[in-house]
Amino acid sequence: MIIGIPKEIKSNENRVSLTPGGAKELTKRGHSVYVQHNAGINSGFDDEAYVAAGANILSTIEKVYEIAEMIVKVKEPIESEYKLIKPNQVVFTYFHFASEKELTYAMLETGAICIAYETVEKEDRTLPLLIPMSEVAGRMSIQEGARFLEQPQGGKGLLMSGVPGVKPAKVLILGGGIVGTNAALMAAGMGADVVITDISLPRLRYLSEIMPPNVKTLYSSTHNIEDELPTTDLVIGAVLIPGAKTPHLITRDMLKFLRKGSLMVDVAIDQGGCFETSHPTTHTNPQYIVDGVVHYCVANIPGAVPFTSTLALTNATFPYVLSLASKGWEQACKEDKSLTLGLNIVKGKVTYPAVAETFGLNYEPVNL
Repeated sequence: MIIGIPKEIKSNENRVSLTPGGAKELTKRGHSVYVQHNAGINSGFDDEAYVAAGANILSTIEKVYEIAEMIVKVKEPIESEYKLIKPNQVVFTYFHFASEKELTYAMLETGAICIAYETVEKEDRTLPLLIPMSEVAGRMSIQEGARFLEQPQGGKGLLMSGVPGVKPAKVLILGGGIVGTNAALMAAGMGADVVITDISLPRLRYLSEIMPPNVKTLYSSTHNIEDELPTTDLVIGAVLIPGAKTPHLITRDMLKFLRKGSLMVDVAIDQGGCFETSHPTTHTNPQYIVDGVVHYCVANIPGAVPFTSTLALTNATFPYVLSLASKGWEQACKEDKSLTLGLNIVKGKVTYPAVAETFGLNYEPVNL
């Protein structure tokens, strides 16, 4: 198969979807890999490394899309890429369709096969291609949270750990999944006073067993969240409903419970965000203020640490890339039900229920 690796062009997205090591594994099995010039440079991989691995370098993104049977990306295509995608071309990337109506309709028009990293799901309900970036995003939410609690960044001028005689920051984490768990461990390690919420009692029991003493669990409800907000300095939104739009757990009216300079980091912004006042931001302009509360809603948080993120992501995605390349998308999905769940749009049809429901479109199960 001919695999194309375009350079990511979303604002401040520095990751690349395939390492030279991955390119070498594909080419030695007879596949052709075409990489756009400097696609990997910001992740620490120059063109020479790809050439040494057997890949070919193309000068423009247009040439990559034109030659490839399968496009492998990190982030969803943006408007300038829509016209480059061809019928029957496989596009394998993070899509997050439920939060992007324009993207959804554009991909329906292309006639392409859109396989979304975020909905590839194993029998145990884990999301193998979302986990590594959720781990990075969860940890970075605290790293960035500590920075934006500083007064020059608009925060209340608070040191996360506190010092002897001064209390540490209080962190409220909404969601006890991969993002929330990693955020809690990071915040706890910095010495913060942490509360993590979830609606699953089995998950809360598990978290109470593995977390250090400065992390407390709490059942997630509007009442409980409102009760916590007046004493909270940093809120992490870490809720995920696979493939679907995230519910708003904090409304604008609830901002009145937070003190001025408090910070909310919405890691769920890719799926629409779990704060009513959230809208996507970039690493160039990451924060804004609503009713005195600082909002950090960067839609590609792991893009700030591309070396770590690229390696973590490609470790997870490569086996699926190899399967799709070696067997073709239909046979690969026949043999792997988790990959079948990644099929969101196939040749102009919506094949993932949550995406169809979000936009009132017909849902057509994939017939393999």
